Formats: sequence, C-alpha cells, structure tokens
Amino acid sequence: MIILKTKEQIENMKKAGEILAACHREIAKMIRPGITTLEIDAFAEAFMKKNGATPEQKGYNGYPYATCGSVNDVICHGFPNHTPLKEGDIATIDMVVNLNGWLADSAWSYAVGQVSEQAQKLLDVTKESLFKGIEQAVVGNRVGDISHAIQVYAEAQGFSVVRDFIAHGIGQSMHEEPHYPHYGPPHRGTRLKEGMVITIEPMLNTGTYRCKIDEDGWTARTLDGGLSAQYEHTLAITADGPVLLTEQ
Repeated sequence: MIILKTKEQIENMKKAGEILAACHREIAKMIRPGITTLEIDAFAEAFMKKNGATPEQKGYNGYPYATCGSVNDVICHGFPNHTPLKEGDIATIDMVVNLNGWLADSAWSYAVGQVSEQAQKLLDVTKESLFKGIEQAVVGNRVGDISHAIQVYAEAQGFSVVRDFIAHGIGQSMHEEPHYPHYGPPHRGTRLKEGMVITIEPMLNTGTYRCKIDEDGWTARTLDGGLSAQYEHTLAITADGPVLLTEQ
C-alpha cells in the first residue's frame, strides 16, 4: 500500500533531510586519503545525535552501523572498516536519518583525492542520471519513466545500471511501496501522485551490472571487480514538481 503524505508530514521529513544533507556536507570536507569509513561512520552517528536524530540503519535487520561505507567495487551495503581510504578511491556513504519518527535517505559518492578519468566520468554520469530520473518524478508519470530515463542516459555513456537493488517509497518506514528498479521500459509501473515520497538512487558500474554478496551477508560487489558509484535523494511528489528533501 502506498502511503500518501500530508504537507505537514513532508515538512517533517524535510527536517530529517536537512540534517542528512548537512552531515553529507561535513563528510565531503573529511574525505581524504588516510581517513577510514569507520571514522566517517562514527562522525555521522555523533552528528545525528547532536541534532536530535538517530541512524535508522543501525539495527535494521541486524545491520550494525549507522552508515554504509562502500568503496570502489562495492556497490552498496558495505560495512565501515579500519582500512584507510587511498588516493584514487571512490567512497559511497549511505545513511538514513530518523528525526521524531520521520525518515530521510541519501547516498553520495566521493572522489578520494585525484581519481582516474574513468572514475571521474562514472561519478559525473551517475550523479547526472539521478537528476535525469528526478526530472521524470512528476504527477501523472509512472515510476517506469524514472527508471527508463536513468537507463537510457547511463548506458549511452557506457555504464551499466545495477539490477539487484531498487528504489522505494519512504516515510515512517525505511522501505515503503512503491519499489521499483532503475532500468526498464517507460510508461510502466505505479503512477506518481501528489503526496508520494520516494527515493531515486541509481547505482552505475564501469563493467557488468551483476554483483556478488560477501560472507557478511550484506556487502554487494561488482562481479567483475569494476568500479561502482551511487547518488540518492529522497523527494516528494507535489503539484509543483519534485521537491528534494535531502538537497545539499
């Protein structure tokens, strides 16, 4: 069941999103060779606490951290660890903020120092594919229009779109209906209505879209060891167009 939100409820989610976006802005300043994803995780959890919020991911189905820290060939759900980031890495930090029971979700990929030309193109195209999807997030369109716009753009730039992980509705639960992929034909799936709040979160790879899961049961890696990147916003569907609740 799709849960439509009132303007007041969307405003509550926007407040959670503002904390999340502010945390990402601080993380952007921290990203450098030598820092670890565990240090970033500890910072993010402390930042949320300082702002009266909590990390919704921590404890979700047993997940032990406040953030996901996915580096290079890790597509998503990477465990933060003690390995220092190095020059040329790509690090994706994903988090869900809970403020007074209302949630916001956003992942962002960061270049660590100077990255390769291929890595920079992957980052640029992945971010642009997010905004190609957002352009389609208007009342009357279908979720397939978002998916199709992302796939067409990403594949034209030479990258693959991850199939195994999807976008979703969000509100007082992390994963609400509708659930939908970032690829496929247009004009299919749930029709977008005013009051819906969804994520758009394309994950693009330099090689195959296929993945494998580590022994921890969470960490998803590219099957061929290629690089992966992800950008994600939470947005509300309104009569005036999409409103980003996690705008940085």
